[in-house]
Amino acid sequence: MIGYSLERLFHSAIVIIVMSFVIYGLMGLMPGDPIDLMISADPKLTPADAEHLRTLYGLDQPIFQRYINWLGTVFQGDLGYSRLFAQPVLEAIAPALFNTVKLLGLAIILSLLIALPVGIWAGSRPQTKTDYTINLLAFSGISIPPFWLALLLIIVFAVLLPILPASGLPTGEGGFWETLRHLILPVSTIVIASIGGHTRYMRASMIETLRQDYIRTAVAKGASPRRVVLSHALRNALIPVVTIIALDFGALFSGALITETIFSYPGMGKLIFDSIMGNDFNLALVALLFATFLTLIGNLLADLAYAWLDPRVSYKGRER
Repeated sequence: MIGYSLERLFHSAIVIIVMSFVIYGLMGLMPGDPIDLMISADPKLTPADAEHLRTLYGLDQPIFQRYINWLGTVFQGDLGYSRLFAQPVLEAIAPALFNTVKLLGLAIILSLLIALPVGIWAGSRPQTKTDYTINLLAFSGISIPPFWLALLLIIVFAVLLPILPASGLPTGEGGFWETLRHLILPVSTIVIASIGGHTRYMRASMIETLRQDYIRTAVAKGASPRRVVLSHALRNALIPVVTIIALDFGALFSGALITETIFSYPGMGKLIFDSIMGNDFNLALVALLFATFLTLIGNLLADLAYAWLDPRVSYKGRER
């Protein structure tokens, strides 16, 4: 298991390097650069000064050479400086990452706590009124656009019934309950938008698992329906669902762009959006690579979870 994990981490490092080049190249192809923004902000800046600054920052070099120079500074522990926040990149990312962990961590936990039991309930009773009702509600949740749902919740609970704040986080010493009030609407938006998909995945996987021969054997031996579902079917039914949860692990840290933007929530999604729109290349590049890295880690954790859920899955042979 340890050898397999180290091998996967090595492969993840290669993916990170390749993705860093791709993202750096795409950003280098974007129109304008930080010097152009400095020229527009300072009319006294002459073309000669702008050319000197481009030479000073290496912006006059070919993009591949600029990437090699940037990669060298990264290996030295220098991730660059954020122009928008006027501070090192890691110091700019840290508070946004913490806010996103609070928002999407709470949303994903609530979504799974609701979706998994409901999906199991529907999957164990296919083609019944309960199953049809749960399917209808799940399809409704999947079909609602997140931006429309966010605006609807703001109109209802922040405008018509002004009982919840519409955006942002409390300023100053707001306390736990005030922070929780600001999280209710964005968390509700993400939960409603994601719960339908998780429910559908769990339901489909449970139905497929309950059709297997070993389930029929357990029923023939006199196992109760509860024991069949929880002891025999659940672990195997969770295997494909774990893959979906692993993909959500990357989204946990890249942030929900639409939700965070509409609610003006200072998380990773809004940070990446603002950094790209503001041509803050260092911040956008590191934030996107960080999200890529955590997505790869999520996939690794999912692979390790497969071995726990299904004893037939083993990685020992790959370590020889």
